[in-house]
Amino acid sequence: MNQFKDLNISKPPQCFTGDKMSIDRILNRDITVHDYRIADSKVKENTKYLQLQISIDTTMHVVFTGSTMLMDIIKKVDKSKLPFTTRIVKENRRYDFT
Repeated sequence: MNQFKDLNISKPPQCFTGDKMSIDRILNRDITVHDYRIADSKVKENTKYLQLQISIDTTMHVVFTGSTMLMDIIKKVDKSKLPFTTRIVKENRRYDFT
């Protein structure tokens, strides 16, 4: 019988690890952003979502959001500058990096 490790199947390059966290749970907290991905939403047609690989202290988490403001900002981050530390704040119903 074959073992999975012998099948030469690797996980996708942007497979993020850690528990899924609501963006509300990380507001105004120091986080480290390790990676991100923007993809087409499978839930809301014709929209996109942002997936963040973050850590709080040394624990890895994954955060999903449809915030266009966060997507517009993080697209400007050169991936060679990752990881970086930040806080996400909510101002007038919009999320922003600080």
